[in-house]
Amino acid sequence: MTDSKPRITIEYCTQCNWLLRSAWMAQELLQTFSDSLGEVSLIPGTGGIFQIRADGELVWERVRDAGFPGPKELKQRIRDRIDPQRDLGHLDRSSSEIKDKSESAG
Repeated sequence: MTDSKPRITIEYCTQCNWLLRSAWMAQELLQTFSDSLGEVSLIPGTGGIFQIRADGELVWERVRDAGFPGPKELKQRIRDRIDPQRDLGHLDRSSSEIKDKSESAG
């Protein structure tokens, strides 16, 4: 086992014009996990493919998971693979918890 940082790959369908969606998800991951990731790469494919992998392990697959991930779910799945103890702040809290905290602060 090495101490290298995780590698995320996003394979997307060029025929389906999913480049922008894939680039946006890559940007979200880079912004959230900045120094924790070694690489985020976009891999063009065809045939409706949309898969996200962390060090080769499938994290999201469009058909299996019935669509595309939202940023919250994607970040939580990546976090669970690369750094399970990491707190994602507001992403890990339910909307009722956030509302309760804002009401008690006011």
